[in-house]
Amino acid sequence: MVALVTGASSGIGRDIARSLARHGINVIITARRRDRLMELKEDLVLKYGVKVKAITADLADEKQVFGLYEKVKKYNIDIFVNNAGYGVFGAFTDTDLESELDMLSVNIRAFHILFKLFLRDFTKRDFGYILNTSSIAGFLPGPYFSSYYASKGYIVRMSQAVEQELIAKKSSVHLSVLCPGPVETEFSEVAKVKFLIPPANSAQVAEHAVREMFGGTFLICDNIAAKAAVYASKLIPDSLLAFGAGLFQRHRKQEK
Repeated sequence: MVALVTGASSGIGRDIARSLARHGINVIITARRRDRLMELKEDLVLKYGVKVKAITADLADEKQVFGLYEKVKKYNIDIFVNNAGYGVFGAFTDTDLESELDMLSVNIRAFHILFKLFLRDFTKRDFGYILNTSSIAGFLPGPYFSSYYASKGYIVRMSQAVEQELIAKKSSVHLSVLCPGPVETEFSEVAKVKFLIPPANSAQVAEHAVREMFGGTFLICDNIAAKAAVYASKLIPDSLLAFGAGLFQRHRKQEK
């Protein structure tokens, strides 16, 4: 089997690539930072003896998104981990517009393009696994992280809708969406915030995600607390969720 993992230079994407390689699956890894990709490639080949291809791509650039697909489609991808994404923190009136647009290009536009292209390929073969990375943030309104939360909500709702289409077709393509709580990655550094609660271990979240994906689980949460947050979001009015999230976010210490 061959897997493609986006956002593989760090965090959950890197650790999902490691988990897949540990299971004997050949991987194609992609991200912006070539040095990180090459380090990961050498590590995976040395430890697990799998075939690894590293492709540098900036998914904020639509041409590179389509270019990535063109480069890898010949490998007949079996597993697509649609993981690339990041956040921009701050009040909506204060955050930099260009930074937000770049983030939305990665979190939504690139996600959407690659999801559609690989799903088309998989449905033609009637086989494949797709793992979309969202967050428990995708179930909440997020003051001071508004565009990031909204982008994760897009991933959740898109995945839920497409899952029903696959069920209606009686498709053998497996679709999962990963919705973890805070995870120990470079996310907080990029977003310039600190977690107020202890984050989960990225490698453990990744291994859990891979195991659940192969088990056919659609909504994957990394722990009981994350599951509780998702279910609570269905019971509590949105206005109260937004108020609570706003209180929480205002107390996050922004790094200088």
